[in-house]
Amino acid sequence: MTRVLRRVAFAGLVALVLLYTLFPFYWAIASSLTTGSALFEPRPWPAHPAWSNYTQVFAQQPFARNILNSILVSSGVVGLSLLLGVTAAHSLGRVSFRGRRTLLLALLGVSMFPQVAVLSGMFELVRGLGLYNTLPALVLSNLVLTLPFTVWLLTTFMRELPVELEEAAVVDGATPWMVLTRVFLPLLGPALVTTGLLAFIAAWNEFLFALTFTLTDAKRTVPVAIALLSGGSAYELPWGLIMAASVIVTVPLVLLVLVLQRRIVAGLTAGALKG
Repeated sequence: MTRVLRRVAFAGLVALVLLYTLFPFYWAIASSLTTGSALFEPRPWPAHPAWSNYTQVFAQQPFARNILNSILVSSGVVGLSLLLGVTAAHSLGRVSFRGRRTLLLALLGVSMFPQVAVLSGMFELVRGLGLYNTLPALVLSNLVLTLPFTVWLLTTFMRELPVELEEAAVVDGATPWMVLTRVFLPLLGPALVTTGLLAFIAAWNEFLFALTFTLTDAKRTVPVAIALLSGGSAYELPWGLIMAASVIVTVPLVLLVLVLQRRIVAGLTAGALKG
């Protein structure tokens, strides 16, 4: 009897978690298919679903260009974060030197800085480099957010790799770069996927830097483009358009997670068990 109650309680808890996490996305889809005053009617699903919000999103502004901008910026951030993160993690995780622990704690502290604390400094840097209103400005600024936790996570994974592998490679004449690229990188595959996906999501959702460092519609990313959607008058908030745009930009992330789910789970559980 006790076992049955536990199973029922567990099933109820799972159902509650699924409802809490999936209901907002369901409601966004339902709202995106609703127009006019029907948005304020308490219906679980629109009586007459309409796709006009999805077409208006692309007609009102260059939303396809905004999506492409987000893909380019997020991909650039992931590539640079992993390249710099892996090399830094190799030094911090495999090489002993004075001040290593302090440096790791500093990285952890920097990752907790609020964006607004570095906004003015980044603005001066972006303007000084002549990158204002360009996509490289967003790649450079987003590295401030993604690089610290990328280095921290990859350092943790790097420490878990067996020392015997590195010693055997060195005995065979491998250089540190060969050890990193030919021995460690294949083993870090799940960790790279997990860390890269976290960096991609952070860059995809970033708003403050994208709003500050871009000026024209052609250079904006999707979070800013959604925030600047306007209704028919100054007093109208276009919920249907906003929900349609939110669904459009959420679907690629969901598909990416579904495609990479096995490597993500492997990366999240790496190091949890020790032989």
